Amino acid sequence: MTTRCAWAVGPLLTAYHDQEWGTPVTDDAAAFERLSLEAFQSGLSWLTILRKRAAFRAAFAGFDPAVVAHFDEYDEQRLLADARIVRNRAKISATISNARAVVALSATGGPGSLVRILYDAAPSDHVRPANAALVPSSTPESVLLAKRLKRLGFSFVGPTTAYAAMQATRVVNDHTADCAFG
Repeated sequence: MTTRCAWAVGPLLTAYHDQEWGTPVTDDAAAFERLSLEAFQSGLSWLTILRKRAAFRAAFAGFDPAVVAHFDEYDEQRLLADARIVRNRAKISATISNARAVVALSATGGPGSLVRILYDAAPSDHVRPANAALVPSSTPESVLLAKRLKRLGFSFVGPTTAYAAMQATRVVNDHTADCAFG
């Protein structure tokens, strides 16, 4: 029997854990999707977001920042009416404005700018947690990352959301020490 992080329970969470969570990303679209979904997860269970992920991808044009950056008021209203996704006005507006921030970064910093910002936040001394109780919800690095993202025009990205994105993209490896996937 394979040992996994304690939260990887049930087929959907197990598949996400085994195949995606903590896997490095190399392009801004993948980083934008992770950051967006972590923001939508705020206040909800991750399982809820995973169950709606296909609908999120369809509603947000595959999380292509260049496409989402051109969403307008009509698109925002369409998204607010889409029962397949989380219909939170602040989170929807933030996703659209964050796409614009990703595009602006790419225009000034070259391809992969969001990816670089995420990986620049990596702590030099991170140690895999011994157990789930030792996994933090934020760190000094995620606080700095959230502040940097906000200065660059991102919204709905606080330290906890920033840290969750860092975990999802393996900026930090928070697979517990006994997890076979670490």
